[in-house]
Amino acid sequence: MSTDYNALKELIEIDSPTGFTHHAAQYCMDYLSKLGYSPKLTQKGAVTCSLGENPTLSIATHIDTLGAIVSSIKSDGTLQISLLNGLSLNMAEGEYCRIHTHDGKVYTGTLLLNNPSVHANNKVSTLERNTDGMHIRIDELVKTKEDVSKLGISVGDIIAFDTRYEELPSGFIKSRYLDNKAGCLVLFEIARRAKESGKTYPVELFFSNYEEVGHGATGGYANTIKDMLVIDMGVVGSNVEGVEEACSICAKDSSGPYDYSFRKTLVDIARKNNIAHRVDVYPFYGSDGSAAWRAGHQFRVALIGMGVAASHGVERTHKNGIEATIDLCMAYINTI
Repeated sequence: MSTDYNALKELIEIDSPTGFTHHAAQYCMDYLSKLGYSPKLTQKGAVTCSLGENPTLSIATHIDTLGAIVSSIKSDGTLQISLLNGLSLNMAEGEYCRIHTHDGKVYTGTLLLNNPSVHANNKVSTLERNTDGMHIRIDELVKTKEDVSKLGISVGDIIAFDTRYEELPSGFIKSRYLDNKAGCLVLFEIARRAKESGKTYPVELFFSNYEEVGHGATGGYANTIKDMLVIDMGVVGSNVEGVEEACSICAKDSSGPYDYSFRKTLVDIARKNNIAHRVDVYPFYGSDGSAAWRAGHQFRVALIGMGVAASHGVERTHKNGIEATIDLCMAYINTI
C-alpha cells in the first residue's frame, strides 16, 4: 500500500508555529473528512478523530512547529524576535521566512546576525548567535520603525521559516519540521489504511497543537482512553541508538521512563514482524506523553517514531523509518 507522501509535503508547507496552527489543523480535518471520518476540533485547537466506537487507545502526534514571534520593531526597520521554543539559531541563520500580520498580510524576510556583512564586521564568524544579536530583515523598503508599522507589522506577529522540503530518489526526505509533521503522516496513513481495510479500531487519533511548548496533550481526549501511543521524532546523534531508516522505541527521556510493559509489547511486535527498530534513551527530550502524565492522566504511555537527524535544525529522515513506524502502529492496533 503506497504511502501518501504528497500529504507530508503539503502539510509541511503550511506554516504552523506553536500558537498559529489553525491552518494545519484545518488541513488535518479536511484530509480525514475526505477519508470518510468525522474529525473534531477541540476548544484548544487540537484535532481528534475516532476510528471506532469507545476508543481505548490514543495515538498522538503534534502539528505545531518551531518558529518565532515579533517582540519589537527596531529603529532601523528590522525586527527583534522571540523564539517559539527550541529553534537552533546556528542552523537558522540566513534562512528565509514569512511574517504573518494581524490583518492576514504576509511579508518575507531573512534571519540575520546584526551587522552581518563580513566586509564591515570582522567578528561575524565568532559572535554568539542569540536573539539579542540577530534580527529579521524585511524584504520591503523600510528604514525606520514607522515604515514597518505602516506595513501593518506589529509586535506579536508570527514568523515561520522556509521548510526547504526535498524528497530524494535515495528515499531520504530533508526539510524543516519533520518534527513532527512526519508523525502526522503516520496518523494519516493509519486512518487511510484502516478505512481501506474496512475495519474499525478502538483508536482515537490526536493531533496536538502546543507540544513544542510542553502542554499540547494535556487534555481533549475521549473519556474512554486508557493508553497513549505517542508518535514523535526519534533522536539521531551521538550516544543514542536511533537511525533515520528505522523506528525508534523510546525507553526513557528527560521526563522519565515510559511504560515498561507497553514498550516491551511494541518491541516484541517489531521483532516478530521484522520491523526495523531501535530501542533508545533520549537525553534531552520531552513529548506529548510527558504533558499528559503531568496533567494527571492515568494512561500507560509509549513513544515511538522515525529517526530524524539534526532535530530542530535542517532535519532529515528516510522513508524506511516512516514506513517502519507506520507498520509498527498497524501491527499493534491489530492486536487490541
